[in-house]
Amino acid sequence: MMDDLEQMLLEVKDTSELMVDLAYSSLLYNNRDIAGEVLSLKEYVDELNATVQQEAIKRTMVDGDVSKAFITIRLVEYLEEICSAASGIADVVMRNVEPHPVIKMSIRDSDVTISTAMVVEGSDLADKTLGETRLASNSGMWVVAIKRDRKYLYGPDERTTVLAGDTLIARGPNDGEEYFKDLSAGKARLG
Repeated sequence: MMDDLEQMLLEVKDTSELMVDLAYSSLLYNNRDIAGEVLSLKEYVDELNATVQQEAIKRTMVDGDVSKAFITIRLVEYLEEICSAASGIADVVMRNVEPHPVIKMSIRDSDVTISTAMVVEGSDLADKTLGETRLASNSGMWVVAIKRDRKYLYGPDERTTVLAGDTLIARGPNDGEEYFKDLSAGKARLG
C-alpha cells in the first residue's frame, strides 16, 4: 500500500512522462492546444513538487531520516527538470517558431494527429467507459490522457469512465479527428 508521499511522487513521474510525450507531439504536429496542455501541466507539477518537498521535510522531523528526505527532494527536482524541458519544447510551438525542415518532412509524411476535445453533457461519450464507446475502433482516435478538473488520468483503459467536462487527449488518424471532436461535442453519434 502506497502512502501519500509515494502517490505524489508517482504522480509527478507520470506527469513528466505525459508532458514529454505531449510536448514532442505538439512540436511534431504544430498543435498549440496540446502545447497549452503541457504548460498547464507544468504549473500543476510545480505545485505538486512543492507539496512533495514539504511532506519530505515534515517526515524528517518525525522519523529523523534526513537521507530519505534528501533523496526524495532530489528526485522531484530531477523530474522538475524533465518537465521544464518539455515546457521549453511546448513554448517553441506557442511562439510559432518555424519548425526545422526535418520536422516539416515528418509532418508532411504523417497521417497521424494529436488532438483535444471536451466532452459535453449529452455526448455519446459522457458517463460511459472507453470500452463501452469503443472510441478507438469507431474513430481511430486513441485516448492517451483525460484531464478532469486539474487532474490528469494517464493511460486510460477500456474500464475508464468518461465524464461530461472531461478533456480527452487523443492520438490517431487525421481523418478521425473531426468525428472525435464532434462526438465529444455531442454533434455526432456513435455508429
